[in-house]
Amino acid sequence: MFKAVSTNQAPSAIGPYSQATDLGHIVFISGMIPLDPETMEFVSSDITEQTHQVMKNIRAILEEADLSFKNVVKMNIYLDSMDDFAVVNDVYASYLAEPYPARAAVEVSKLPKGAKVEIEAIATRE
Repeated sequence: MFKAVSTNQAPSAIGPYSQATDLGHIVFISGMIPLDPETMEFVSSDITEQTHQVMKNIRAILEEADLSFKNVVKMNIYLDSMDDFAVVNDVYASYLAEPYPARAAVEVSKLPKGAKVEIEAIATRE
């Protein structure tokens, strides 16, 4: 059985899902888009600012689960344009340290609410 992880420091779910699910040894963080948790609006239309907000949202959920980016073992990045890859990669890297988690980055035709970036993560306590 798992328990839901929830914090008001990250955007509330905009559908039938949890911000994260905690199995005890592993935590699955749902895809985060660049919503400000207070206003539930995008922080900006700028890809740099959107990526920072997504990473802040993920960090808030990790902290609620008593984890940090050091516990992340896998991340998936979804972009509405691969032209933004270098910018997103630079922002992403600023939140992490070696050894880096495994990762995928793909372009998709559309993201929720018209976001430019969405990132999901898997973290472990082991």
